[in-house]
Amino acid sequence: MIYQGSAIQVSRLESGIARLCFDLPGSAVNVFNELMLSELAQAVTAIAASDVKGLICVSAKSSYVVGADIKEFTAKFKLSEAELLDWADKTNRIFNALEDLPIPTVSAINGMALGGGLEVCLATDFRVAVEQAMLGFPEVNLGICPGFGGTVRAPRLMNADNAIDLIRTGRPLSAGQALEQGIVDSVVSADVLEEAAEDLVQQALSGELDMTERRAQKTGALAMSPASIEKVFSAGLARTNKDAGPHYPAAPTAVDAMWQAADKSRAAALKLENEAFVALARGQVAGNLVQLFLNEQFLKSVAKKQSADAGKIQQSAVMGAGIMGGGIAYQSALRGVPIVMKDIAQQGLDLGLGEAGKLLRKQVERGRMSQEAADRVLTSISATLDYDQFKQVDFVVEAVVENVAVKKAVLAEVENVVRPETVLTSNTSTISITRLAEDLQRPENFCGMHFFNPVPLMPLVEVIRGQKTGKHAIANTVAYAQKLGKTPIVVNDCPGFLVNRILFPYFGAFCQLLSEGADFRDIDRVMEQFGWPMGPAYLLDVVGIDTASHCMKVMAEGFPDRMKYSFRTAVDHLYEAGSYGQKNGKGFYQYEANASGRPVKQFDESILDQLRPLQVSLRTFSDDEIRERMMLALCLEAVRCLEDNIVSSAAEVDMGLLLGLGYPRFRGGALRYIDNYGLPEFCAMADKYADLGALYHPTAGLREMAAADKTFY
Repeated sequence: MIYQGSAIQVSRLESGIARLCFDLPGSAVNVFNELMLSELAQAVTAIAASDVKGLICVSAKSSYVVGADIKEFTAKFKLSEAELLDWADKTNRIFNALEDLPIPTVSAINGMALGGGLEVCLATDFRVAVEQAMLGFPEVNLGICPGFGGTVRAPRLMNADNAIDLIRTGRPLSAGQALEQGIVDSVVSADVLEEAAEDLVQQALSGELDMTERRAQKTGALAMSPASIEKVFSAGLARTNKDAGPHYPAAPTAVDAMWQAADKSRAAALKLENEAFVALARGQVAGNLVQLFLNEQFLKSVAKKQSADAGKIQQSAVMGAGIMGGGIAYQSALRGVPIVMKDIAQQGLDLGLGEAGKLLRKQVERGRMSQEAADRVLTSISATLDYDQFKQVDFVVEAVVENVAVKKAVLAEVENVVRPETVLTSNTSTISITRLAEDLQRPENFCGMHFFNPVPLMPLVEVIRGQKTGKHAIANTVAYAQKLGKTPIVVNDCPGFLVNRILFPYFGAFCQLLSEGADFRDIDRVMEQFGWPMGPAYLLDVVGIDTASHCMKVMAEGFPDRMKYSFRTAVDHLYEAGSYGQKNGKGFYQYEANASGRPVKQFDESILDQLRPLQVSLRTFSDDEIRERMMLALCLEAVRCLEDNIVSSAAEVDMGLLLGLGYPRFRGGALRYIDNYGLPEFCAMADKYADLGALYHPTAGLREMAAADKTFY
């Protein structure tokens, strides 16, 4: 044994070649944490001191190395600039030492090699991968750029244009693509991977492969003329800036660093990469995106515990067809759970089947599914007008009209038909689950399952726990949501649940600004600049002004102190005038279908006259005031949801907003936004608008946190 660590072992093969094996203890995957990096440095030193004639690097896991340990990032990113630069420099010295070993080196890539995992592969002379391997640099998705030499070695090994796209997009390459683009030298089947790696070492030793030339290629300047460098990188940076937009600096920073380093040797190029990495790592966007990654891992762990005792769901049912029911049926059938779709009228069934068929046609047209596969999915949706098939179902989603009496009647009917252990759920956006359970014989087997529209695209499902909901119902609903490819968040029952409860104060702030004379186009512009995919007026049109008016009444009843308004809202005004938004082509904006049938937003001056009677005056608001008032209303309600135990963690609040509303990802979430702003400063900002009402009043708990210098994360 040449080296024996906890995470890395180096043994001598019969051929006289060293075998370095990555095997991080207590982990399903290999990641470059402090232990792994420290042991890699020691292992390389031991190899250099030995008399081996070559090195192959392998993994004992099902993947190779999937990157740096992101759990360590939050602490690392708080280091000073000098400390972080020093850490990056020391880490790069380890990879350089591997690259500079006086023997041929080969990476045997048995699965995913991502981020730092790909960077350690690029530090070896040659690479052989299994057919199933995936290689890439996902760092930009975390708001950073490669920091272990990726921006330096990739463009020197592959076409610079391809290297730019690999790094700026964060999308991985298949083994075949990697071979074609030059960062893998060979692709083989898994059973001969290590044998192939040894063979590459032998080819280098015999002179068939030129190790010296390869190293010169990686450690020198790019083999391109200054004019070619200018042309390739200026074009690459232009498309990067266009795709990244103003809020995501990682990709443009990475491409610019590659450009500046193109004519430099390894040492100078790595220095530029280190500086780019550190500047990004210490920025707010990277901190937010890393926290979101950790939040996503947290949600998965929570859902795993919540669904631990779930039964097997082999057959489900949806009550109520139409667009929503058809979307649920499509998603269930697509993900391998046959579903019965029931309605009281053939017209409804036709609409639901038509919706499912339309979604499947799109999959076929986009090349994501064969026609045969689409036909199989459609045949696993059984449309019916009666309950004959319900004795076999394990899970039911009620998705009928948003009316308490109708939902109660339908739920009581189906409860009498299904088996006692079958879980019943209601896809409601506003109605209390506790109230819907009042007349059920088995309320412990009932909970809410709130899908967001459109069902196939929206990743969030709120699983709502009523007062009598049991663990069996929650476990099975969480499991079914995961089976559908959704992210479930369990919330306690309250008006609006989690997402709508936080959204409607935002709409309330919007309506209040309008009543004081603001132009809704200014509000949309400011909030879109903030990072929202659409402004509140446009969002109301998409949600449906009729739906929003109904929800606002529910919220006013539930929270009259802050969501019952003393003025007539623009939402109610437009609803009563018959303007429902996109669904009937008129709302805050006008809509006409384009050639592909999608509604296109247009502005009509007449809407200003229509809204004028609601406005006490006409005045211009600063962008700062618009942004502050809109975000205060939303963020303060997010705080109340956490304090009221609607969910149990800041991560669930922020992920609910991200997945259910499209909250700007680079800002991390409402509670993360407060943390970044500073709790004392946030309370002070709210106090400027205290006279506008309770919607803008910080809670006592938030003030206590601010005084104690606490944060949500």
